[in-house]
Amino acid sequence: MNTSTLQDLELRALQQRNDLHQTATELKTKITTVREKLDVATNARKHFTGAAMILGALCLVSGYGVAGRFTQAAGRRIADANA
Repeated sequence: MNTSTLQDLELRALQQRNDLHQTATELKTKITTVREKLDVATNARKHFTGAAMILGALCLVSGYGVAGRFTQAAGRRIADANA
């Protein structure tokens, strides 16, 4: 092989290694960023008030629904007993 061709290949290999290293570093940074964004504990702390309000409202509505069923069933039994 020609010396200049060999030097060109070595230079290209060095450039490709540097590009690969830079890409790997960028990927590691992106992975770290995504892990921080998707951290459950951090998101729970950040959105605790809203989640608590939604869960409270859901429990309140379901409680009224269950109580309503028992109340309707008891009302029917009383009406049937009086009839």
